[in-house]
Amino acid sequence: MKELFRRSTRDWIVDSIVFVVAVFAGFLLYDEGSKDPISPGLLAIDFYVGMALCLTLWFRRRWPLQLAIIGAAVSTFSDTAGVAALILILTVAIHRPLRTTVLVFGVNAISLAVYVQIRDKPDDPTAVVIAAISVYVAVAGWGLYVRSRRQLLQTLRDRADRAEAVARLEAERGQLRAREEIAREMHDVLGHRLSLLSVHAGALAYRQDASADEVAGAAEIIRASAHQALQDLREVIGVLRAPVGELPQPAFSDLPALIDGSREAGIPVDLTLDAPGAMPEHVGRTAYRIVQEGLTNAVKHAPGEPVTISVTGAPGNGLSVELRNPAPNRRRGDGQGLKGLSERAALVEGRIEHGRTPEGDFRLYAWLPWPA
Repeated sequence: MKELFRRSTRDWIVDSIVFVVAVFAGFLLYDEGSKDPISPGLLAIDFYVGMALCLTLWFRRRWPLQLAIIGAAVSTFSDTAGVAALILILTVAIHRPLRTTVLVFGVNAISLAVYVQIRDKPDDPTAVVIAAISVYVAVAGWGLYVRSRRQLLQTLRDRADRAEAVARLEAERGQLRAREEIAREMHDVLGHRLSLLSVHAGALAYRQDASADEVAGAAEIIRASAHQALQDLREVIGVLRAPVGELPQPAFSDLPALIDGSREAGIPVDLTLDAPGAMPEHVGRTAYRIVQEGLTNAVKHAPGEPVTISVTGAPGNGLSVELRNPAPNRRRGDGQGLKGLSERAALVEGRIEHGRTPEGDFRLYAWLPWPA
């Protein structure tokens, strides 16, 4: 009975619908089959055995082949089991190889020949056989189509997962190489300069044109400051060499602090922020990076010009991010920053637009999905 506990909510819904349909159709087929010239005993067996086969549909995912063979045997005399037997054929076609499906189809074809002899239908037996085989072929074909489609989707998912894993690994390796290079450069340049500062500060203690206490006090301060700078440098290098997952990442809540820092640096920024609600972390981080890159471009290409930023949205409607700034002297750069933003937006299924407006401003616009 472990199968019952492994069913998903969708499986429970599908199995319940299948069971109800099989039982309802069984009653209709039994009523129609009661008109056949057969004994009351066989008619009673038809009903009870057919209902029992409907009950076995709850276990069709666990034993599809076995139950399909039982269904074929019951179908030799039971009208009530007709739809349940078809569902079992469909289950085999979906979950078992083609060879097994052909085997089950053949067994049901044999049971159909026996059924025609036992039930002695008043209609033309040939028409009954043709109609039944047509239904068998349609059901088996449908099941094989569902099976092939599921296999195709699973193959595509596996390929996408592998491609994503390879891309993520390559990106992490590239970032690690870049961080190692930065750390090495900072150590070689800043470490050397700060070491010289420490040496000169030590020599200051021996100057003769100031009192010994003054020189010693100033030298001690410089020495302490240089030592602290070296400690800070080691901490920065340690962060740069840390694994990718351990580096702190900005969030949407850090956006006001980013704007305040830009204003303190002398950039006139007008911010409109209207995005209430719980925002997904990856969407908020992407919005932060877009605003950050937009401010960087504004300072680079139009220093001192005002920047207008609008960040608005709501769950279900998406998040819109727009930056505008006058750019009369804007020059073409390498475009790597905007290209990176486009890639960031694409990763969260968003889009980026940029270019000059009719008024001559430069406009950077992004739309990011925000699920309800």
